[in-house]
Amino acid sequence: MTTMLESLHRSRDAITPAMRAALDRLDASTRKQAAYHLGWIDVDGRPTASHGKAVRPALALLSAQAAGGPEEIGLPGAVAVELVHNFSLLHDDYMDRDLERRHRRTVWAVWGPSSAILTGDALLALAQEVLLDSGLPTAAPAALRLARATRELIRGQVQDLAFEQRDRVTLPECVDMAGGKTGALMSASAAIGAVLAGAPEATVDGLATFGAQLGLAFQLVDDVLGIWGDPAVTGKPVHSDLRAHKKSLPVTYALEQGADIDPGDDEESVRRAAEAVEAAGGRDWALAEAERRLALGEAALGRLDLPGRVRDELFALGRFMIDREV
Repeated sequence: MTTMLESLHRSRDAITPAMRAALDRLDASTRKQAAYHLGWIDVDGRPTASHGKAVRPALALLSAQAAGGPEEIGLPGAVAVELVHNFSLLHDDYMDRDLERRHRRTVWAVWGPSSAILTGDALLALAQEVLLDSGLPTAAPAALRLARATRELIRGQVQDLAFEQRDRVTLPECVDMAGGKTGALMSASAAIGAVLAGAPEATVDGLATFGAQLGLAFQLVDDVLGIWGDPAVTGKPVHSDLRAHKKSLPVTYALEQGADIDPGDDEESVRRAAEAVEAAGGRDWALAEAERRLALGEAALGRLDLPGRVRDELFALGRFMIDREV
Protein backbone atom coordinates (compact mmCIF):
# COMPACT_ATOMS: atom_id res chain seq x y z
CA MET A 1 0.00 0.00 0.00
CA THR A 2 1.38 3.42 -0.98
CA THR A 3 1.74 5.81 1.97
CA MET A 4 0.10 9.21 1.57
CA LEU A 5 2.64 11.99 1.04
CA GLU A 6 2.96 14.92 3.41
CA SER A 7 2.39 17.31 0.48
CA LEU A 8 -0.98 15.66 -0.19
CA HIS A 9 -2.00 15.95 3.46
CA ARG A 10 -1.01 19.63 3.43
CA SER A 11 -2.85 20.21 0.19
CA ARG A 12 -6.06 18.60 1.40
CA ASP A 13 -5.93 20.50 4.68
CA ALA A 14 -5.37 23.77 2.82
CA ILE A 15 -8.04 23.44 0.15
CA THR A 16 -10.87 21.83 2.12
CA PRO A 17 -12.02 25.06 3.87
CA ALA A 18 -11.66 26.97 0.59
CA MET A 19 -13.58 24.27 -1.30
CA ARG A 20 -16.36 24.40 1.29
CA ALA A 21 -16.52 28.18 0.98
CA ALA A 22 -16.72 27.86 -2.80
CA LEU A 23 -19.54 25.30 -2.62
CA ASP A 24 -21.47 27.60 -0.29
CA ARG A 25 -22.12 29.76 -3.36
CA LEU A 26 -24.21 27.00 -4.93
CA ASP A 27 -27.92 26.35 -4.47
CA ALA A 28 -28.79 23.86 -1.72
CA SER A 29 -29.59 20.92 -4.00
CA THR A 30 -26.45 21.25 -6.14
CA ARG A 31 -24.33 21.85 -3.04
CA LYS A 32 -25.59 18.63 -1.45
CA GLN A 33 -24.85 16.55 -4.54
CA ALA A 34 -21.40 18.10 -4.94
CA ALA A 35 -20.60 17.54 -1.26
CA TYR A 36 -21.72 13.92 -1.59
CA HIS A 37 -19.57 13.43 -4.68
CA LEU A 38 -16.57 14.93 -2.85
CA GLY A 39 -17.06 12.48 0.02
CA TRP A 40 -18.04 15.03 2.64
CA ILE A 41 -21.54 13.66 3.34
CA ASP A 42 -23.60 10.55 2.73
CA VAL A 43 -26.84 10.40 0.74
CA ASP A 44 -28.82 11.59 3.76
CA GLY A 45 -26.52 14.55 4.36
CA ARG A 46 -24.63 13.10 7.33
CA PRO A 47 -20.91 14.00 7.50
CA THR A 48 -18.49 11.30 6.31
CA ALA A 49 -14.72 10.94 6.34
CA SER A 50 -14.15 9.91 2.71
CA HIS A 51 -11.98 12.31 0.67
CA GLY A 52 -9.95 12.27 -2.56
CA LYS A 53 -6.18 12.55 -2.58
CA ALA A 54 -6.12 16.16 -3.91
CA VAL A 55 -3.20 15.48 -6.25
CA ARG A 56 -3.96 18.36 -8.62
CA PRO A 57 -4.32 20.93 -5.82
CA ALA A 58 -1.00 19.73 -4.41
CA LEU A 59 0.63 20.43 -7.77
CA ALA A 60 -0.94 23.89 -7.86
CA LEU A 61 0.28 24.81 -4.37
CA LEU A 62 3.77 23.46 -5.03
CA SER A 63 3.98 25.37 -8.30
CA ALA A 64 3.35 28.63 -6.48
CA GLN A 65 6.25 27.82 -4.17
CA ALA A 66 8.36 26.74 -7.17
CA ALA A 67 7.98 30.29 -8.45
CA GLY A 68 9.17 31.68 -5.11
CA GLY A 69 5.71 32.67 -3.90
CA PRO A 70 3.89 31.60 -0.74
CA GLU A 71 1.71 28.51 -0.90
CA GLU A 72 -1.37 30.66 -0.23
CA ILE A 73 -1.09 32.52 -3.54
CA GLY A 74 -1.72 29.25 -5.35
CA LEU A 75 -4.84 28.45 -3.32
CA PRO A 76 -7.42 29.84 -5.80
CA GLY A 77 -5.74 27.81 -8.53
CA ALA A 78 -5.71 24.70 -6.36
CA VAL A 79 -9.44 25.02 -5.70
CA ALA A 80 -10.17 25.75 -9.35
CA VAL A 81 -8.33 22.70 -10.74
CA GLU A 82 -9.99 20.45 -8.17
CA LEU A 83 -13.41 21.79 -9.17
CA VAL A 84 -12.68 21.18 -12.86
CA HIS A 85 -11.40 17.69 -12.09
CA ASN A 86 -14.59 16.84 -10.25
CA PHE A 87 -16.74 18.35 -13.00
CA SER A 88 -15.11 15.85 -15.35
CA LEU A 89 -15.62 12.93 -12.94
CA LEU A 90 -19.32 13.68 -12.51
CA HIS A 91 -19.81 13.69 -16.28
CA ASP A 92 -17.51 10.69 -16.86
CA ASP A 93 -19.41 8.56 -14.36
CA TYR A 94 -22.61 9.06 -16.30
CA MET A 95 -21.04 8.68 -19.76
CA ASP A 96 -19.35 5.45 -18.67
CA ARG A 97 -22.48 4.34 -16.77
CA ASP A 98 -20.36 3.72 -13.68
CA LEU A 99 -22.57 3.00 -10.69
CA GLU A 100 -19.82 3.36 -8.08
CA ARG A 101 -16.89 5.67 -7.36
CA ARG A 102 -14.72 5.27 -4.27
CA HIS A 103 -16.86 2.32 -3.17
CA ARG A 104 -20.19 4.14 -3.12
CA ARG A 105 -22.96 5.10 -5.54
CA THR A 106 -22.21 7.80 -8.09
CA VAL A 107 -24.25 11.00 -8.22
CA TRP A 108 -26.09 10.06 -11.41
CA ALA A 109 -26.95 6.63 -9.94
CA VAL A 110 -28.48 8.30 -6.87
CA TRP A 111 -30.09 11.47 -8.25
CA GLY A 112 -30.27 10.77 -11.99
CA PRO A 113 -28.30 11.84 -15.09
CA SER A 114 -29.65 15.37 -15.27
CA SER A 115 -28.59 16.15 -11.71
CA ALA A 116 -25.08 14.81 -12.31
CA ILE A 117 -24.72 16.88 -15.49
CA LEU A 118 -25.95 20.06 -13.83
CA THR A 119 -23.79 19.56 -10.73
CA GLY A 120 -20.76 19.08 -12.95
CA ASP A 121 -21.63 22.21 -14.91
CA ALA A 122 -21.94 24.17 -11.68
CA LEU A 123 -18.47 23.08 -10.54
CA LEU A 124 -16.99 24.07 -13.90
CA ALA A 125 -18.49 27.55 -13.73
CA LEU A 126 -17.47 27.87 -10.08
CA ALA A 127 -13.84 27.14 -10.93
CA GLN A 128 -13.59 30.21 -13.13
CA GLU A 129 -15.49 32.29 -10.57
CA VAL A 130 -13.06 31.35 -7.80
CA LEU A 131 -10.07 32.36 -9.91
CA LEU A 132 -11.50 35.61 -11.23
CA ASP A 133 -12.86 36.59 -7.81
CA SER A 134 -9.48 36.07 -6.10
CA GLY A 135 -8.46 39.71 -6.51
CA LEU A 136 -5.00 38.72 -7.79
CA PRO A 137 -3.63 40.72 -10.74
CA THR A 138 -2.62 37.40 -12.35
CA ALA A 139 -6.11 35.88 -12.09
CA ALA A 140 -7.04 36.46 -15.75
CA PRO A 141 -4.06 34.60 -17.29
CA ALA A 142 -4.57 31.80 -14.77
CA ALA A 143 -8.24 31.54 -15.73
CA LEU A 144 -7.31 31.52 -19.43
CA ARG A 145 -4.83 28.68 -18.90
CA LEU A 146 -7.48 26.68 -17.03
CA ALA A 147 -10.11 27.36 -19.71
CA ARG A 148 -7.76 26.11 -22.42
CA ALA A 149 -6.93 23.03 -20.38
CA THR A 150 -10.64 22.32 -19.91
CA ARG A 151 -11.20 22.57 -23.65
CA GLU A 152 -8.39 20.06 -24.18
CA LEU A 153 -9.80 17.78 -21.49
CA ILE A 154 -13.16 17.77 -23.28
CA ARG A 155 -11.47 17.10 -26.63
CA GLY A 156 -9.75 14.08 -25.11
CA GLN A 157 -13.00 12.80 -23.66
CA VAL A 158 -14.73 13.19 -27.04
CA GLN A 159 -11.96 11.13 -28.63
CA ASP A 160 -12.16 8.50 -25.89
CA LEU A 161 -15.87 7.97 -26.50
CA ALA A 162 -15.41 7.95 -30.29
CA PHE A 163 -12.67 5.32 -30.05
CA GLU A 164 -15.11 2.87 -28.46
CA GLN A 165 -17.05 2.80 -31.74
CA ARG A 166 -14.00 2.32 -33.98
CA ASP A 167 -12.45 -1.01 -34.93
CA ARG A 168 -8.93 0.41 -35.06
CA VAL A 169 -7.19 3.21 -33.21
CA THR A 170 -3.49 3.94 -33.63
CA LEU A 171 -1.19 4.28 -30.64
CA PRO A 172 -0.29 7.91 -31.47
CA GLU A 173 -4.03 8.71 -31.58
CA CYS A 174 -4.50 7.08 -28.19
CA VAL A 175 -1.55 8.95 -26.67
CA ASP A 176 -2.94 12.22 -28.06
CA MET A 177 -6.32 11.43 -26.52
CA ALA A 178 -4.72 10.78 -23.11
CA GLY A 179 -2.73 13.99 -23.42
CA GLY A 180 -6.01 15.87 -23.65
CA LYS A 181 -8.16 13.84 -21.30
CA THR A 182 -5.65 13.64 -18.45
CA GLY A 183 -2.47 15.50 -19.37
CA ALA A 184 -4.05 18.90 -20.04
CA LEU A 185 -5.53 19.44 -16.58
CA MET A 186 -2.45 17.97 -14.88
CA SER A 187 -0.32 20.39 -16.89
CA ALA A 188 -2.50 23.34 -15.87
CA SER A 189 -2.40 22.18 -12.24
CA ALA A 190 1.39 22.10 -12.23
CA ALA A 191 1.62 25.60 -13.73
CA ILE A 192 -1.34 27.56 -12.38
CA GLY A 193 0.21 28.40 -9.02
CA ALA A 194 3.28 29.77 -10.77
CA VAL A 195 1.06 31.86 -13.05
CA LEU A 196 -0.72 33.29 -10.01
CA ALA A 197 2.66 34.02 -8.41
CA GLY A 198 3.75 35.98 -11.51
CA ALA A 199 6.54 33.57 -12.48
CA PRO A 200 8.62 34.04 -15.66
CA GLU A 201 7.33 32.27 -18.77
CA ALA A 202 10.20 29.77 -18.77
CA THR A 203 9.32 28.62 -15.26
CA VAL A 204 5.63 28.31 -16.09
CA ASP A 205 6.41 26.36 -19.27
CA GLY A 206 8.77 23.97 -17.48
CA LEU A 207 6.23 23.24 -14.78
CA ALA A 208 3.51 22.78 -17.42
CA THR A 209 5.71 20.27 -19.27
CA PHE A 210 6.27 18.35 -16.04
CA GLY A 211 2.52 18.23 -15.44
CA ALA A 212 1.73 17.13 -19.00
CA GLN A 213 4.21 14.24 -18.85
CA LEU A 214 3.02 13.33 -15.36
CA GLY A 215 -0.55 13.27 -16.68
CA LEU A 216 0.38 10.79 -19.39
CA ALA A 217 2.25 8.64 -16.86
CA PHE A 218 -0.78 8.75 -14.58
CA GLN A 219 -3.13 7.73 -17.41
CA LEU A 220 -0.89 4.83 -18.43
CA VAL A 221 -0.98 3.46 -14.89
CA ASP A 222 -4.71 4.18 -14.66
CA ASP A 223 -5.27 2.14 -17.82
CA VAL A 224 -3.33 -0.75 -16.33
CA LEU A 225 -5.50 -0.54 -13.20
CA GLY A 226 -8.59 -0.39 -15.42
CA ILE A 227 -7.82 -3.94 -16.56
CA TRP A 228 -5.83 -5.59 -13.79
CA GLY A 229 -6.45 -3.38 -10.74
CA ASP A 230 -7.68 -4.74 -7.43
CA PRO A 231 -11.36 -3.76 -7.05
CA ALA A 232 -10.76 -3.14 -3.34
CA VAL A 233 -8.30 -0.40 -4.34
CA THR A 234 -9.82 0.97 -7.55
CA GLY A 235 -13.47 0.79 -6.48
CA LYS A 236 -14.31 -0.71 -9.89
CA PRO A 237 -14.71 -4.33 -11.03
CA VAL A 238 -11.63 -6.08 -12.43
CA HIS A 239 -11.39 -5.81 -16.25
CA SER A 240 -13.83 -2.87 -16.17
CA ASP A 241 -12.21 -1.06 -19.14
CA LEU A 242 -12.37 -4.20 -21.27
CA ARG A 243 -16.05 -4.65 -20.48
CA ALA A 244 -16.62 -1.09 -21.67
CA HIS A 245 -14.68 -1.84 -24.88
CA LYS A 246 -12.31 1.05 -24.17
CA LYS A 247 -9.35 1.50 -26.52
CA SER A 248 -7.07 2.17 -23.59
CA LEU A 249 -3.31 2.52 -24.02
CA PRO A 250 -2.37 -1.11 -23.13
CA VAL A 251 -5.13 -2.43 -25.40
CA THR A 252 -4.12 -0.20 -28.31
CA TYR A 253 -0.49 -1.23 -27.94
CA ALA A 254 -1.46 -4.92 -27.92
CA LEU A 255 -3.63 -4.48 -31.01
CA GLU A 256 -0.71 -2.87 -32.84
CA GLN A 257 1.34 -5.96 -31.99
CA GLY A 258 -1.26 -8.09 -33.77
CA ALA A 259 -3.11 -9.39 -30.71
CA ASP A 260 -6.61 -10.79 -31.19
CA ILE A 261 -8.70 -9.06 -28.53
CA ASP A 262 -12.44 -9.59 -28.35
CA PRO A 263 -13.83 -8.89 -24.87
CA GLY A 264 -17.29 -10.15 -25.82
CA ASP A 265 -20.08 -9.92 -23.28
CA ASP A 266 -19.31 -12.77 -20.88
CA GLU A 267 -16.75 -13.10 -18.09
CA GLU A 268 -14.71 -15.81 -19.81
CA SER A 269 -14.30 -13.69 -22.97
CA VAL A 270 -13.25 -10.67 -20.92
CA ARG A 271 -10.71 -12.76 -19.00
CA ARG A 272 -9.23 -14.12 -22.25
CA ALA A 273 -9.03 -10.59 -23.66
CA ALA A 274 -7.06 -9.44 -20.60
CA GLU A 275 -4.69 -12.38 -21.04
CA ALA A 276 -4.23 -11.50 -24.72
CA VAL A 277 -3.37 -7.89 -23.89
CA GLU A 278 -0.82 -9.03 -21.32
CA ALA A 279 0.68 -11.68 -23.61
CA ALA A 280 1.17 -9.06 -26.35
CA GLY A 281 3.12 -6.88 -23.93
CA GLY A 282 0.44 -4.27 -23.30
CA ARG A 283 0.82 -4.26 -19.55
CA ASP A 284 4.63 -4.22 -19.50
CA TRP A 285 4.79 -1.53 -22.19
CA ALA A 286 2.32 0.74 -20.36
CA LEU A 287 4.25 0.55 -17.09
CA ALA A 288 7.59 1.12 -18.82
CA GLU A 289 6.16 4.05 -20.79
CA ALA A 290 4.82 5.54 -17.56
CA GLU A 291 8.34 5.47 -16.16
CA ARG A 292 9.69 7.08 -19.34
CA ARG A 293 7.11 9.86 -19.22
CA LEU A 294 7.85 10.54 -15.56
CA ALA A 295 11.56 10.79 -16.40
CA LEU A 296 10.80 13.32 -19.15
CA GLY A 297 8.80 15.38 -16.65
CA GLU A 298 11.58 15.22 -14.10
CA ALA A 299 14.07 16.35 -16.75
CA ALA A 300 11.89 19.41 -17.44
CA LEU A 301 11.99 20.27 -13.74
CA GLY A 302 15.73 19.69 -13.66
CA ARG A 303 16.24 22.51 -16.14
CA LEU A 304 14.54 25.01 -13.80
CA ASP A 305 16.07 26.90 -10.90
CA LEU A 306 13.69 25.72 -8.18
CA PRO A 307 13.97 25.60 -4.39
CA GLY A 308 15.41 22.18 -3.51
CA ARG A 309 12.56 21.21 -1.19
CA VAL A 310 9.93 22.05 -3.79
CA ARG A 311 11.72 20.07 -6.50
CA ASP A 312 12.02 17.09 -4.15
CA GLU A 313 8.31 17.26 -3.31
CA LEU A 314 7.33 17.45 -6.98
CA PHE A 315 9.54 14.44 -7.73
CA ALA A 316 8.01 12.53 -4.80
CA LEU A 317 4.49 13.41 -5.91
CA GLY A 318 5.21 12.16 -9.43
CA ARG A 319 6.57 8.90 -8.08
CA PHE A 320 3.56 8.51 -5.78
CA MET A 321 1.18 8.90 -8.71
CA ILE A 322 2.67 6.08 -10.78
CA ASP A 323 3.53 3.72 -7.93
CA ARG A 324 -0.10 2.93 -7.29
CA GLU A 325 -1.31 -0.65 -6.79
CA VAL A 326 -0.43 -2.29 -10.11
